[in-house]
Amino acid sequence: MNKDKSNISLTREEVFAVYAQGPDAVYELVSGLLILFNDRLSSQSSMIDHLQTRISTLESQIQKDSHNSSKPPSTDTYKKRVQRSQRRKTSTKAGGQKGHKGTTLKFSCVVDEVVIHPVIQCKECYFSLLETESIDYERRQVFDIPPLKLQVIEHHAQIKICPCCSITNKATFPKGVDNYVQYGTHIKSLAVYLNCYQLLPYHRMKEFFFDVFSISLSVATLQKAIKTCYEALQTTQERIKEMVLHSHVVHFDETGYSVNKARHWLHVASTCDLTYYFPHPKRGRKAMDELGILPKFEGVALHDFWQSYLSYKCQHALCNAHHLRDLTFIIEAYQQKWAKRMKTLLRLIKKSVDQTKLNAKSLNQHQINAFEKQYQIILKLGFNENRAPPITQKTKKRGRKKQTPAKNLLDRFQKYQKNILAFMTDFDIPFDNNQAKRDIRMMKVKQKISGCFRTQVGADIFCRIRGYISTARKQNVNVYDAICNTFLGKPFIPRKAE
Repeated sequence: MNKDKSNISLTREEVFAVYAQGPDAVYELVSGLLILFNDRLSSQSSMIDHLQTRISTLESQIQKDSHNSSKPPSTDTYKKRVQRSQRRKTSTKAGGQKGHKGTTLKFSCVVDEVVIHPVIQCKECYFSLLETESIDYERRQVFDIPPLKLQVIEHHAQIKICPCCSITNKATFPKGVDNYVQYGTHIKSLAVYLNCYQLLPYHRMKEFFFDVFSISLSVATLQKAIKTCYEALQTTQERIKEMVLHSHVVHFDETGYSVNKARHWLHVASTCDLTYYFPHPKRGRKAMDELGILPKFEGVALHDFWQSYLSYKCQHALCNAHHLRDLTFIIEAYQQKWAKRMKTLLRLIKKSVDQTKLNAKSLNQHQINAFEKQYQIILKLGFNENRAPPITQKTKKRGRKKQTPAKNLLDRFQKYQKNILAFMTDFDIPFDNNQAKRDIRMMKVKQKISGCFRTQVGADIFCRIRGYISTARKQNVNVYDAICNTFLGKPFIPRKAE
């Protein structure tokens, strides 16, 4: 008999030879064959389990995109599929709703210039009307920008000799007039505005100034203006950080960007009226410690399920926009009923909170208890649907055994129920972390327009100025005026939210 486990076979003569040796020989042969068969069956079963797990993992990766996971839209493939928005359709029509205060161009009472269009002659008999007085006017107004040109202002500081003591006295030039020949505050402010707010790279800024004002600015001049603004904003940045630290609810998030082809991370800590950016080579706990907010923070930190955030002792609230996408993935990939019901419940709670906010400061205890009971019922359904043992793979890695994505999400919903439903008991806590997402999105836009940073210093400069601009915008301060005031030594100082 060939005892190779990969090939079990017996010839006709070998079988008859064993049969001729009697019952004991037959029993021994059959027992040996069963052992070999069971060994092969066990090996194949283990291999099938491993391959099924691998296929399931790969299929899950393929099925994930921006609508059912935290992956950004830029990673979506070009396959055609129906977009399933997380937003529900409403009965309202598109556009401004009833009561919305729109903006439109209105006739102005103050005009800068009046242009008279005369009547030359009568359109019927062609009689000259040049000497005839007008009885009235039909008025129309055109709003436009005057022709743009560079203005050269020469400053004269008077020099006088005192008739009493014969001392020579010279007037002081105003702040910003420091050199014999220089560019003014508005050109430097416009350079900062275009680079840090409109995200234009230096060479496109040069083209803009040449095309519009017919001046040739060097890259060094533009960089100097931006660096001057950065240095003038140090105190303001510290003020923003201090105000964020003492806020009740703060949104946290991070995103990657490139510095000289190396991966770095932009961290943001923001509220509805403050934005603080912190660039760092690392993403996790080390960067957050150096950020200096979370180690001292005593309010509510709203963020996604990144474990580095949860390691701090402050209160935590989890972003439910992430949970809706994660539940969508479980519904599409595993067709589990609990995920659909949990998704519906979260939306129902949000709707109740939004309606209650109009007239009260919190849900009543009866509503809270009812929602929590439904939450627990759905969790029980979910655990019943995921009774199968966890995925087992031969691995040398430590830690808990690998589970399915559905079971992992269930464990999160069970362990962090208070953090997930924090928006239900405290109306100051939003349903999602979209504030941080909006604040951090500009870094992706900048990389698409201007590319990466060449140095970490360049990233620091950009982030400080951009945080100042974002804060000014949130507090309804004109961004360009805020930048101009920086060069005049009077930067905008953020105020506390009312």
